[in-house]
Amino acid sequence: MRVLPSERLIPGNSEGEPLPESHSELPPVIRRTEFVAFALAGLLLIAVVTVLYLGRAFFLPVVMAFVTGTMLSPAANFLERCKVPRGLGAALIVIAVTAVVAFVVALIASPAMEWSTRLPELGAQLKDKLHVFDRPLALWRELQGMVGGSEGFPSIQMPKVEWVQPTLEFLSPTFTEFLLFFVTLILFIASWRDLRRAVIMTFSDRDARLRTLRILNEIEVHLGNYLLMVTVINVGVGVATGIICALTGMPNPAGLGALAATLNFIPIIGPVAMFVVLVVVGLVAFPTISGGLMAALAFGGLTFLEGHFITPTIIGRRLALNALAVLLALAFWTWMWGPMGAFLSSPLLIVALILKEHLLPADAPQLPQD
Repeated sequence: MRVLPSERLIPGNSEGEPLPESHSELPPVIRRTEFVAFALAGLLLIAVVTVLYLGRAFFLPVVMAFVTGTMLSPAANFLERCKVPRGLGAALIVIAVTAVVAFVVALIASPAMEWSTRLPELGAQLKDKLHVFDRPLALWRELQGMVGGSEGFPSIQMPKVEWVQPTLEFLSPTFTEFLLFFVTLILFIASWRDLRRAVIMTFSDRDARLRTLRILNEIEVHLGNYLLMVTVINVGVGVATGIICALTGMPNPAGLGALAATLNFIPIIGPVAMFVVLVVVGLVAFPTISGGLMAALAFGGLTFLEGHFITPTIIGRRLALNALAVLLALAFWTWMWGPMGAFLSSPLLIVALILKEHLLPADAPQLPQD
């Protein structure tokens, strides 16, 4: 008897009845076109990242101007409602922001220049005070030798002064970048309404235009609220840090408070850097280590309260940012564009989240609940 290929014998069935075909779902198969699409998308992403990294001198001031201009556009809208021409309002806003930044820089630069001229002397003082750790380090080496450690604990070495100039060159943008940023910022704020209209009218479909209008409005509102709230919080942190430094007897509390407010605009990295600065300044300024650490420990408690309670309460309801996403965005943009990239990491993450919310379909299939 000839058995058709579609007929399969059931084991143990002598009559040879055919097995019913299974209707169970097969696992999804990645087709060649989908693989090619993924590969092309990955290559495009690598190309974009490479261009942004190599073209830092152009893209950084332009993106910085676009993001800052979007943050400041609500102020320009307010001046326009007060019968101030858009172009004049843009110039006044940029001048006011520049004056505030120059004032903060002046508060920070004066003690920084004074301390930079005394770096060898201050380094020697700091090294002398750190000799208190010589005995614990010696005990650690003995313990490591007893357990068979191959390498001893490294001794404390003060960094050389040669790193200061390359670091300042890395942190300070060139005059051309400054000029490009300011010109682009003024023109962007002055022509933001026309740019919005041009972007919206690019699409012929009415639904696409409405979606684009909602995206631009939400980006403008969220970035404006972010700048306002973060500025208020950071000014409060700076004032509180200045008071802490004044109460603990730290030198130049106003400059340290201004530095704390400025560094706090950079998530995670800024507070850590300020803590290190307070530790170094305290150890140099005070005769004892306990006295030198008082301001740094108080600042650590302040930033803990600010980061875990104050900022999430004020900003978290408006802009819910995942902590891991903030960390990854901070690491990526800092690697890409340095300190200015770190400042731009949160605003760019907000823009990405808004685009994701509006561009991805709301009825997309969701994962089952755990």
